[in-house]
This record gives sequence, structure tokens and C-alpha cells, in this order.
Amino acid sequence: MERRFFLKGALSLGSIPGISLFKSNKKRKGENPHAKIEKVKSAMLSMQRYAWEQGVASQSLLELGETELVILMAKDAVLRQQEDGRLAVVGCFQGVTDPAANGEAVLFAAKVTGDPVLKKGAEKMLNYLLEKAPKTSSGILYHISDKPQVWIDSLYMAPPFIAVSGYPIEAVKQIKGFRDILWNKDKKLFSQIWDDKKKSFIQKDCWGVGNGWAAAGITRVIKSLPSQMALEKKVLTGFLKEIIDGCLSHIRMDGFFHNIVDNPGTFVETNLGQMLAYSIYRGVKGGLLDISYIKHAEKMRKAAHSKVDRYGLVRDVCGAPEFESPGTAVEGQAFFILMEAARRDFSLN
Repeated sequence: MERRFFLKGALSLGSIPGISLFKSNKKRKGENPHAKIEKVKSAMLSMQRYAWEQGVASQSLLELGETELVILMAKDAVLRQQEDGRLAVVGCFQGVTDPAANGEAVLFAAKVTGDPVLKKGAEKMLNYLLEKAPKTSSGILYHISDKPQVWIDSLYMAPPFIAVSGYPIEAVKQIKGFRDILWNKDKKLFSQIWDDKKKSFIQKDCWGVGNGWAAAGITRVIKSLPSQMALEKKVLTGFLKEIIDGCLSHIRMDGFFHNIVDNPGTFVETNLGQMLAYSIYRGVKGGLLDISYIKHAEKMRKAAHSKVDRYGLVRDVCGAPEFESPGTAVEGQAFFILMEAARRDFSLN
């Protein structure tokens, strides 16, 4: 599985200016925000998608309120479900947690439609994570099936689905486990990949999008915690604030970040800003973060908007399929939509 081995030959690119102030939802002259979201959505749905890409695309449509599209994507995720329970698998695929990114959309679609096939699909995915998936000796999920590796990506892929499926304690356990293994206390950022057999990092660098996965995943889990888990919510909120603060200490003047967050020698990319903006809008709306964070979200949102081309492609995200250079990616499209949905909901205060 070659995805996310992104460090080879990373080059520094020039910056694109973009400053944003928090104002009302007034449109800039000639700009139609709804039309832009529609273009980004159409471009996303035109892209080929692996399991995690189908999942994050489905989640973006769910949070945008596109119920019929969510149902259609959930049906296809179940159509391509492996016997062991992993959703949306295409081709030869070793992903353990990536398929779970589809879980919340499938669960939602099952509840809306009453379709027993969708209900069974969600149950099988959950059972895989809880009972079948390979894990560390302490029960923390590996990211791939052919190597005993813990990836930061998994923090987004699995815990949110586990939480909404009725296992919030397990979801919190997974987040704490990923943090224990991957959190760099000195940098206040997450490293990318730990090999549990070698007891060493395969990728120790702090990948931007990986830290974005972490922030967004924690944000979603906090939202799903029941009221009796107030202490766990407080702990996770502290984790969320730390990762956002750790990233923001490296934000560029133009609102973008470098691919390796603390390495200005790597290329400038778009998606981490979208992921953090999403987490901030949701965090402030949910009372987790102070309102002062909004100015950062607006700056990063402004930068992301400057990267949407005439076809709705969000340019210069860490790009598929190798994630080694700036380009386009389903997750870049999806997080633009997630960011916009979160900002819309925040603005309804």
C-alpha cells in the first residue's frame, strides 16, 4: 500500500497571498458561494475513489445535508463490502481502518431508509473493527493488514464511526492510544507512521494532512460523546486545542501550511488549512474552542477559496495518487465541502 508515503523529493513552492477577516456571509463581487460548492462537489463525484476517499466524500455530503447522495454512496460502499466487513473496497487493498470512514454515512442511510442491507453493512463494519481487525497488544488499531503499523490517518477513519455506533468508550480509547504512540510532545504535532514490530517510526515527520485527519477525527468524536462522558470530552477537547495550536504556530502569512508542517523546505499545500478550519468552526460552535480561533479559520478558508479553479478542483492539496506533491485529491474536495458546511452551521448562531 503506497498511499501517504509522501516525503520523496518534496520541493518548496511559492506562496499565494490570502488574508481573511471575519465578517458576515456577504459575497465578494462576482462570487456565488453555493455555485462554488456545487462545482467542488461535482468535481469530487467525478473522481475515482478508494475506500477512505469514498468515506470522506460521503461524510462531506452528509454534513452538507445531501441525503439522497449519501444514501447512494452508502449503497455502493455496501455493494463493495468485503466478507470480513470492510466497506467500499476496490482492487487489492490492505486497509484496516480506511473502510470505516464510510461507516457513519452507511449507518445514517440505514436509519433513513430502513434498509436491512445497509443496517447489516454498518454492523459488519463495526464488528470488523471491534473483533477482527489487527491491533497492537494494547488494542489500538493498525492501519494496514500486512504490516503492524499505526498511522495517524486512522484517528479520523475509525473512532468517529465507533463512537456514533454506540461505543464511545472504545472510540476514546483508540484516540488516546494513537496519541500515546504518535504524539510528538516537543513539536506538539503528530508524527505519521509507527512500526510496532520494529518499535520505531517509519515516518516520524509531522505531515500536515495527517495532523488534519487527527484534528477532524477528534472533533467528530467529541460531538458524539454522551453527556455522562464529560470528563472524556474535556480530555479530548484539550487534545484538539493542542493539535490546532501546534499547527497554527506554523501557519504562513498567506494562510497555507507546508506539507511537513514544521519544515519550510517542503511544498506549500491547501488541505491542512481546510481541515483545521472545519475543526475550528465545529469546535467554536460546540463550545469547545474560544471565539478567537475564528479569525484563523477565516484566514485559512480564504486561502482555500483562492485555490478553487473554474472546474471546481481544489488545487495544490497534497495530491493523489502518491501524495508526494501538490495536486488534487478527493479528500481535498471533501474537506472544502466539510469546511463550508461547518462554517454555514457556525454562522447560524
